[in-house]
Amino acid sequence: MGILARASYVIRSKINAVLNRAEDPSETLDYSYERMRDELQDVKKGIADLTTQKKRLEIQKRRLEENVEKHNEQAREAVRQDREDLARRALEKKKQKMGQIEELETQITDLDRTQDDLVEKKNELQSRIEEFRTEKETMKARYEAAEASARVSEAMTGAGDEMQSVSRSIERARERTEDMEARAEAMDELQESGAFEDVLSEGDSIDRELEEVRREGEVEAELETLRSETGDGNDAEADIDVDADAVEEPSADPEIESELEELKRDEEE
Repeated sequence: MGILARASYVIRSKINAVLNRAEDPSETLDYSYERMRDELQDVKKGIADLTTQKKRLEIQKRRLEENVEKHNEQAREAVRQDREDLARRALEKKKQKMGQIEELETQITDLDRTQDDLVEKKNELQSRIEEFRTEKETMKARYEAAEASARVSEAMTGAGDEMQSVSRSIERARERTEDMEARAEAMDELQESGAFEDVLSEGDSIDRELEEVRREGEVEAELETLRSETGDGNDAEADIDVDADAVEEPSADPEIESELEELKRDEEE
């Protein structure tokens, strides 16, 4: 097979494939049905035209028959008047008209046979059209059912482009949902571990440590002051030589004693 022949074969194959895809059996059946109905209308129109023509011939025949009768009367009248010449002429016309009548009868007979044939064909065609209409509707229903079944099968198997697109959309939505769920779980774990609290409260913890250092410094300073005051009092007692028994100890303040006891308990706790 040559290159041109192969190319022609490929082109014809492509064209046939496109035509097969474009051809809708339902539309083809409807078109064929309408064509048959048009043919039936043409047959009916032909029968009507033939009937009209036959009616015209029959009218013409009746007129000739009337002329024949008229010529008969003319011939009788001429014979009664001893005018054989006129009677002969009337009979000749009668004979001529009768010949025309015979020709018309032949034509009318032929038209009757043609009309009968057309009526028979019309009835047969009409019967075939009715049968075709029933078969057409049945085939259309079968085709639509098969088409619907094919679409359902494609949808069930995911072979259709639309179902493939839907499947891809569902898969992307599933992946995004799983990512969001994993992110939410990770955030919950970080929340439970306190990572967010450390980040959010970083400045507050520094302030608390600085405040604690400041309070410790104040306590140490106050404690140092108390130590200094306590140490000065012991030196003064050492310089003064007095009899311990002669010096009367000052009485303790109950409120001060109570506060000291409370401080001792706090330290023990």
